[in-house]
Amino acid sequence: MRRRELLGALAGAAAGWPGVAGAQPRKRLVGFLHPGNSATVSQRLVAFKEGLSGPRIGGDLDVVARLGNDQMHRLPEMAAELVSLGVEAICAVSPPPLEAARAATQSIPIIAMDLESDPVARGWTKTLARPGGNVTGIFLDFPDFSAKCLEFLREALPGMGKAALLWHPATGDLQKKAVEAAAATLGLQLEVYSVSGVSDFEPAFRAIAVSGAQGTVMLSSPLFGGNPQVLADLALANRVAAINLFPEFAERGGLIGYGPDLQALFAQAGGLTRKVLDGISPAELPIERPARFKLVANVKTARALNVTLPTSILLRADEVIE
Repeated sequence: MRRRELLGALAGAAAGWPGVAGAQPRKRLVGFLHPGNSATVSQRLVAFKEGLSGPRIGGDLDVVARLGNDQMHRLPEMAAELVSLGVEAICAVSPPPLEAARAATQSIPIIAMDLESDPVARGWTKTLARPGGNVTGIFLDFPDFSAKCLEFLREALPGMGKAALLWHPATGDLQKKAVEAAAATLGLQLEVYSVSGVSDFEPAFRAIAVSGAQGTVMLSSPLFGGNPQVLADLALANRVAAINLFPEFAERGGLIGYGPDLQALFAQAGGLTRKVLDGISPAELPIERPARFKLVANVKTARALNVTLPTSILLRADEVIE
C-alpha cells in the first residue's frame, strides 16, 4: 500500500475511535415497559423523561417505550426486545411488566413502579433498604391503602351496607384480600367485579348499578389509573358513587379520588432511573414510596348522585371540585 493510501485508511479508522474529535457520542437507551396504550401513557412518559433528565448523564439519551395496549401476553416479547436493543435500564410499570422484565434479564437494572405488590414477599428484593439484585424502584403497600379507601367511602356514605369492588386480576389479589378483610371488619357486604380491559368497564358498571351496592371501590391498576375519564363518565351515567385510588378520577368527574399523584410518581421513577444511569447499583438503591398523595372530592358529582359529602372529608381534601 502506498504511503498516501495508508494515511487515508488510518485517518478513516481513527474517526470511529472513542474520544477522537468528531466521533459521534454513544447513544444511551432506557427502556420503558407499560401495559397501557399511547393515548393514556403519553403524559406519564413526559413526566418520566422530565425526572430522567440530569446534567450528569453523558451522551445522547433515548427512551424506548413499549406499550402492551392492555394485551398482557405481549409483554414478555416486548421486554426481550428491549434487552436485545441494549438498554441500560428498564422502567417497568405494574406487576405484569415487572415480571416480564425480570424474566428477560437478571443483569440489566429494572426500576419498578409497582403499586400493587410487596417486593420482599414476592422475592424480587431482599429488603427495602438494600434490594440486593437488579430490581429497585417505587412500591407502595397498597393492601392497607386500599382498605383505607373503603373506610373513606364508608365515611362518605355512612348508610352504606353493601359495596362493590372493581378489580383487575392481572395485578394480583393482595389488595382484594385486604379490602375483603376490611369489609368484614366494617360489617359490609362486598361483591367483587373483575375486569380485564376497557371493554369490560361498561358491563361491570351496569351490573354494579343494579346490584344494590351503595358504593364502589376501584383497586389500584394501570388499567384504572390510565382511564380516569372513561371510568368517571361510566360511574356518573350509572349513578355509581365510587372512590378510585388515583386522584384524576375525581378531577374528571368521579366522586372521590385518593392516592398517589401519578405525574409526580412517574417523575420520581425517572429520578430513580437517572441514579442508576449515574452509576448507583440497583442492589444498593433503596426502594422508595410515592412522594405525593392527593385527596380530591367532587361536590358537583356528589350533588348529581344525591350524596352529601361530610365536612370531615372536605376539610382533609387537597382539592374540592364545586
